Amino acid sequence: MSARDEILAAVRDAVATARRPVAVPPLERPERPGDVDLFAERVADYRATVVRCGPDELERAIAAALPADGSVVVPDGLPYVVPGAVRDDGLAAVELDRVAAVVTTSTVAVATTGTIVLSHGPGEGRRALTLVPDLHVCVVRSDQVVDDVPAAVRRLDPDRPTTWISGPSATSDIELSRVEGVHGPRTLHVILVG
Repeated sequence: MSARDEILAAVRDAVATARRPVAVPPLERPERPGDVDLFAERVADYRATVVRCGPDELERAIAAALPADGSVVVPDGLPYVVPGAVRDDGLAAVELDRVAAVVTTSTVAVATTGTIVLSHGPGEGRRALTLVPDLHVCVVRSDQVVDDVPAAVRRLDPDRPTTWISGPSATSDIELSRVEGVHGPRTLHVILVG
């Protein structure tokens, strides 16, 4: 018997005995609060604008982030007043393309990656609403910031669609020239509350 045959026979024996189910306990890691400063730094690294404010300054911060001469759309369930905004009632993509900005909330944010996750519930809107307008103003509360991706996933409902946002939409051509706004908003403005 060759060395190759001996190794393959040993592998076959190991596989045959390994087919018994083994109970593996779930990995339980205590969730730690995310580093809000690190989150803000990572989001800014993606060329997004980050503004920090207290709850009492939030509506002023939203108004300051919006273009003076453009239309704004907001999803149902947005808990903040956005003067002049139109509520999304299923606007068509062509109509959304004429809108300058959208304001949404978020579900969770990841400090280590600077990623914001939307699960498209109340205040977050449908996916098209957050991808078509050129400016996305996204409100993230400091208590929504978690340390890492596994902690974020534990906060998500697996039955809901999600959009993971790491900065404004960007891609590079073959010469590595960065182009923004091809697959989503050209500008991301994050308002970090708390």
